[in-house]
Amino acid sequence: MEEFEIWVEKYRPKTLDEVVGQDAIVRRLKGYVEKKNIPHMLFSGPPGTGKTATAIALTRDLFGEVWRENFIEMNASDERGIDVVRHKIKEFARTAPISAPFKIIFLDEADALTADAQAALRRTMEMFSKSCRFILSCNYVSRIIEPIQSRCALFRFKPVPKEAMRKRLLEICEKEGVKITDDGLEAILYISAGDFRKAINVLQAASAVGELIDAEKIYQVSATAQPKEISEIIETALNGNFIEARERLSRLMIEYGMSGEDVISQFFREILSSNINEKLKVVLIDKLGEIDFRLTEGANERIQLDAFLAYVSTVAKK
Repeated sequence: MEEFEIWVEKYRPKTLDEVVGQDAIVRRLKGYVEKKNIPHMLFSGPPGTGKTATAIALTRDLFGEVWRENFIEMNASDERGIDVVRHKIKEFARTAPISAPFKIIFLDEADALTADAQAALRRTMEMFSKSCRFILSCNYVSRIIEPIQSRCALFRFKPVPKEAMRKRLLEICEKEGVKITDDGLEAILYISAGDFRKAINVLQAASAVGELIDAEKIYQVSATAQPKEISEIIETALNGNFIEARERLSRLMIEYGMSGEDVISQFFREILSSNINEKLKVVLIDKLGEIDFRLTEGANERIQLDAFLAYVSTVAKK
C-alpha cells in the first residue's frame, strides 16, 4: 500500500549534510560532532529556516541509532508555565543517557516561556549540565532572558537563500514526478520569502491541482496576489483613480481570499521594489506602517485599506 506523507516531513534533513542554506552554522556544528560534545545552544531566526530540523540532524549525527532514546522535543508554546520546567524537563534530565555521554532536550519556541519559567530553566540547565544539554529555539532572541543567553552558544539562522531553495525544490520535483515551470518556481520563491517550510507546502498543494505547476496555480493555492496585480493597484491609485484602485483591490481580495495583513505585506514589498520616487516611497511606507498598526489593534481591514488607497491618491495629486 502506497504511503502518503507530508512532503515537509518526508524531506526533513536526516544529517547535517542535508541541511539547506545554513552552511556557516552547519560547519560550526560539525566541529562539535567531531569532538562528540556540545554546549547548551540557542537557535534563533525566522520561521521555516531549519532550526528544528538542524537540532534533530545534529542529534542523529552525534548519537547514531540511539538518538531517539536520548532526545526529547518539547514545544514551549503548548505549556508556557513554570510547572513544565519543574516537572517534565527535570524528570527527563534526571534520567541517565542510554549508550551516549549525555541527553539532549530540544525546547522549541522557547521565547513563549514566561519569565518565571525561564528563570527556573536557568537553574535546571546548571544542575544537569553533566548529563544533559539544552537546545533552545526561538524566533526572537530578545525575548530570552540574558542569563539563559549567556549560558548558550548562539546560532542565528537566516532566511534560506533563493539559489539553495531553488536547487532543493527542483530535487523534490524530480523525486515526486512533478513538472514545474520557471515562472512557477519563481512564484514559490517570491511567496515563501526564505521560509523553506512554506515553500514545500505550497509546492505540494499546487501539485494536487494539476500535472503542470505554473505561477498562476502557485498564487491560487497560496492565496497570494501576483506582484503585477498589486503593482497595478498602486499605480492606479498614484494616478489619482481612487475608485478604480478600490474596485481592483476588492476583486483581488475576493478572488484570492486574502486578508488585510496579506495585502499590507504585499503592498510593502511592491512599493520597496518599484521605481517610485524615493521621497514618495518614504511617505507611503510610513503611512502603510500606520495602517498595519491599526489592523493589529483590531480596526476594520476594508476601511483601513481603502483609507490607504485614498491617501495614495491624495499624495499623488499633491
